[in-house]
Parts: sequence; C-alpha cells; structure tokens
Amino acid sequence: MDHHRDQNSETASSEPAAIEHRAYARVGLLGNPSDVYYGCTISFSLGNFWASVRLHPSDDLVIQPHPTHDLVVFRSLPHLVNRLDNEGYYGGVRLLMAICKVFFDYCKEKEIHLDSRNFTLSYDTNIPRQMGLSGSSAIVCAALSCLLDFYKVRHLIKVEVRPGIVLGAEKQLGIVAGLQDRVAQVYGGLVYMEFDKEHMDTLGHGIYTPMDVCLLPPLYLIYAENPSDSGKVHSTVRQRWLNGDEFIISSMKEVADIAQEGRKALLEKDYTKLAALMNSNFDLRRRMFGDDALGALNIEMVEVARRVGAASKFTGSGGAVVVFCPDGSSQVKLLEDACLSAGFKLEPIKVIPSLLNEVDLQTLSK
Repeated sequence: MDHHRDQNSETASSEPAAIEHRAYARVGLLGNPSDVYYGCTISFSLGNFWASVRLHPSDDLVIQPHPTHDLVVFRSLPHLVNRLDNEGYYGGVRLLMAICKVFFDYCKEKEIHLDSRNFTLSYDTNIPRQMGLSGSSAIVCAALSCLLDFYKVRHLIKVEVRPGIVLGAEKQLGIVAGLQDRVAQVYGGLVYMEFDKEHMDTLGHGIYTPMDVCLLPPLYLIYAENPSDSGKVHSTVRQRWLNGDEFIISSMKEVADIAQEGRKALLEKDYTKLAALMNSNFDLRRRMFGDDALGALNIEMVEVARRVGAASKFTGSGGAVVVFCPDGSSQVKLLEDACLSAGFKLEPIKVIPSLLNEVDLQTLSK
C-alpha cells in the first residue's frame, strides 16, 4: 500500500510544471514594407515591450480571458462603447484559440504525433495597442513556444517555418500582415531577411540571417500616448503593385535595396550611411502611400526627430518611430526636449539578443 502511495507521489512530482514564454515587440529597422512585396528587411526584438503566455497542464483545455484585455463585464453601456472605440472588439483569447488550431492542423498534416493531455493557456502583455509594434503576433508567438515545449515537438518544427505558423493563426482572424514581424519575434535579436519570390515559392519561407545585436548603435523609440490618428485612409499601394504600377514596383525595389545596403552599413559600422538609409526608407514610404494614409500624427513623430537632425522612420506601418541620433548625447537632449513639447514619449531602445536555444539551432537549415 505504502509502495503504491510512493509511486503516486512520484508521478505527481514528475508532472510537468507550468511553461512560460515571452515574445517581444519588434522594430522594422530597414526595408519595411517590402517584406510583403518579395523584398528584404532588417528587424530586431524590442525589449521595452513584450507579451507572455503561460501554459499549465489541466483536466480540460482552457483558454483564460485576460482580466483587462478580454473584458466582458462593463459598468454601463457608455463604458462598453468607449472601450470598443478605443480597443476594438478583440483581446487575446481569439489569438490563443487560433494558434491552437493552426498548430494542431500543422502537426496533423506533417504527421507529428501530439499526445492527448490538456492544458490551460493564459496571457499578459504590455505592448501598447495600435503602435505598429506587433502586439498580436507577440501573443501568438509566445503561445506557439509554449505548445512546442508542452508537446515536446520543438525539435520537429523548424525555426524557419514557425513565423509562417504564427502568421497562419493571424490569417484565420483576418489580420493582414507579412512574415517580417513574426521572424523577428521567433528568432529574437537582429535579423536580415530576404523574401525573394523564388525562395518563397520553393521553401515556403524566406532566408533569415541572424546578425550580431552589437552592430546596432544606440536607438530611440518615439510614440504617442493616444495614437488615434494613425492613418485612417486605406492605402491603394497593394492593388497598384498587383496591377503592375511601375512607380510602386520600382519604389518597392528601392526600399528592399535599402535593407541590403543597410546590412552592409551595419557590418561596417558605417552609421552615417545607416542614418541616410533610415531617412530614405521613410521618404520612399511617404511617396508611395501618401500623407493621408500615413496620418498626420505619425508624420509629426518622424518630423520631430528630423528637426533636430536625427534619422527617423516608422517601426512598422505607423504608431511608433525608431530614431538614431548620429551626433550623440547632445542631440538626444535636443530630441528629449522636442518630444516633451510635442507631447510624445521618448525612450531608449533595449534590444533583445537571439531567443533561439540549442534545440532550435539544430533545426535550422544548414
């Protein structure tokens, strides 16, 4: 009898503990938005903001709503309406459900065995909404990492295909996006990405080359507390590109070339060149998309930095701006003052090094 009890306690103690993973916000440094146009980009993990997902074994499969991001109890009708006006209809529950489905479908298709245990998923995030920092894909990415570890299949699903799985979950929900953000979030650190059509068609993903984060100079993030004025006008760039518009096609190629030149500039630590490339990247975007689609507030964040001689561009499609001050601390001080009087937040960027572990590295294509 005692022997039996010992066995039980041993089984209980060897039960897997909770698994927790973080995925960070990301900054598109150069080349965006050419990732969805077979271009090249350089992005990195932004340590200032992150999403975390926690998984623990449970009898039923439970997706836990977040107490603030998945609010379903309101003080009043005006409270509900105000909430929807500011946050939209969706929190993270649908993201967690979508990644569970896409992960399951992928494993089934690839004949990867998943055992029949259940779990509870919960999440938290401090990534500000609507700032172009990839808050939703961070939740999905962290959840995927938890699932890989819970089912012990990390070694069976290549790092290169994981961004596509994350994107697949978002596509289930009608979120339109490219691979770049998910690559930065899966890999961590600084990554150079080539989305050449041939690679994409044959491999199903781009070619991703991690770079040393020490190559980056000090960078800063500008964002607005209430980014309500991100461009409301729907951009026609995608349709024009599909229609073979020569201006859009050649401009998008220039944007992709900026990432290629940027990689060289970073490797050589040619920061004067980096500053010029950042500015060109934004100018090209502005010419293609137009000011109405970019939004006055977003343009002003870029201009605030430029007025003190700093280089600046969007981190994504607007909402936040990445800044480089080539003249150092005196210029940073001018930038601080300018942001303060314009009512923008400014903070030094923390770069997160590569998130890949030994198992992940073994799955990388040689």
